[in-house]
Amino acid sequence: MSTTWKLTAHAPKPVVQAALLAHDLIDDWDYELVIAGREEAEDRPDDWVLEGWFPRKPGKAEKAALAGLFEGEAPAITVEELPPEDWVTLSQHNAPPIRAGRFHVHTPDYPADPALIDFVIPASQAFGTGQHKTTAGCLEMLGAMKASGVAARNVADIGTGTGLLGFAALALWPRALLTLTDIDPVCTSVVEENARLNDVPMGAGAGEAVMIVADGMDDPLLQLRGPYDLLIANILAGPLVSLAPDFARAVPPGGHLLLAGLLAGEQEAAVKRAMNLAGFRMAARLQRGDWAILWLRRRQARR
Repeated sequence: MSTTWKLTAHAPKPVVQAALLAHDLIDDWDYELVIAGREEAEDRPDDWVLEGWFPRKPGKAEKAALAGLFEGEAPAITVEELPPEDWVTLSQHNAPPIRAGRFHVHTPDYPADPALIDFVIPASQAFGTGQHKTTAGCLEMLGAMKASGVAARNVADIGTGTGLLGFAALALWPRALLTLTDIDPVCTSVVEENARLNDVPMGAGAGEAVMIVADGMDDPLLQLRGPYDLLIANILAGPLVSLAPDFARAVPPGGHLLLAGLLAGEQEAAVKRAMNLAGFRMAARLQRGDWAILWLRRRQARR
């Protein structure tokens, strides 16, 4: 496995959150430079770190890109070479199981919980193992949608990562068509392995999953398999805003949209505005930590 390099900048919580918002507004960001913000530690909620990962030794351009996200003088940026293991796997190794609503998600190091809908998701090169608050919040919201009577017959999970959210939807609506997509080709093998571990059949029929490598909604097969009465997108606020018109074309009136990957506050407000203009209205909202999880419905056509 190739070496990954990490760039790190420490700053107060509002400074890092402002940098994350600035990142979401950049249309031509180099997708190879993956960034994320987080608390330094649970007992220091106001101390945050902005981290970036790059598949090659970062040069002046990558460091300048990260520094440019900060308003005014940027904090010091350190660069380190990580061991030849991917950083996502390292961060998830021996991660404890989580319970999110009706779901129990764990790595193979831990036993299943037969009282809940159980998924085993190994630490992997893809996001979406359930450890992040956005993924866990989406699992909770999916359970709430099912409990409220939502009937999903055709589901898409955009930016699926490990496949977990799509698998969870299929567990709740076992006869649905399921389409999984991600921009990263690595996710194909990750999803296929996770499907095998969790007895999720791969195929084009009811109760089966299809995996597509696609950038957003721009894929002929993804469009052909629509429209989707439930579309899930746990990605980032910037892409969510940009994709709002595409989501409106893919989700029919009365259909459902589950969105995450956005910080409560400015990012959430921007996403809500874009979705409202595209014809969606709020159905429910969760907040887990600083992250908002939104359930929206496509407005019915006026008679």
